[in-house]
Amino acid sequence: MCEAHAFKEIAPRSGVAFTLDRGQRLTVIDPKGEQVADLLAYNRHDTGEVLSSGRTLDYASRIYLTTGDPLYSNRSNVMLTIVADTVGRHDFLLTPCSKDTFRIIYGDTDPHRGCFGNLAAALAPYGIEPDQIPIAFNCFMNVPIDATTGVIRVEAPLSRAGDHITFEAQTDLVIGLTACSALQSNNGSFKPIHYRIDPPAGA
Repeated sequence: MCEAHAFKEIAPRSGVAFTLDRGQRLTVIDPKGEQVADLLAYNRHDTGEVLSSGRTLDYASRIYLTTGDPLYSNRSNVMLTIVADTVGRHDFLLTPCSKDTFRIIYGDTDPHRGCFGNLAAALAPYGIEPDQIPIAFNCFMNVPIDATTGVIRVEAPLSRAGDHITFEAQTDLVIGLTACSALQSNNGSFKPIHYRIDPPAGA
C-alpha cells in the first residue's frame, strides 16, 4: 500500500491545480477504491503545450498504459512518465465529464459542472482557458472496448483502497487533478482522491 502520511485530499466531485517541478513525482492514490481521478498536464512555461491522448496512444500503439510508459504532449515531448502503478488499467480515451455529459448521457435537468468545470475553475488562475482542456488521463478508469464492434463500455474501476499510480515530471508542469464526478465511472458512488508530491528520486 502507498504511504499516505504526506497526502492531500481532493473532496468528492471537486478538483485542484498545482505545479510540479521537473523530476518531482506525483502519486495519485485511490483511498477507498473504485474512484477515478482525471489528470491534465501543461508546460508551465508555455501552456499551449498540453498532455495529448492522440500523440501518446499513437506512439505507444496501445490504449492501456502502465509502468514505464511516457505521456506525450501535443508537441511530441514527454511530459510525464509512469514510474509505478498498482492497478494497470486506466483510460486515455474519454473526455472529462461536464454539464453536457450529465445532460446528454444521464438526462440531468440541473447538471453538475463535472470534472471539466472543476478543472476549468482550478486551472483559471494559471491563465488556462476552458477551450485548452483536452482529453485527460483518467487514473483508475476502466473502459474496455469490444474488438469486433468498437463499442466502448465504462465499467467499475479495478482499483482497491490504497491503490496508486506515480508519475515523474519530465519538465516543469501545471497539473489539474480531480475526484471524478460521474457515477458510471466510479461504480455508483462519489469518493475522495488523495495525492502527494515527492522530490526527485535520489534527492
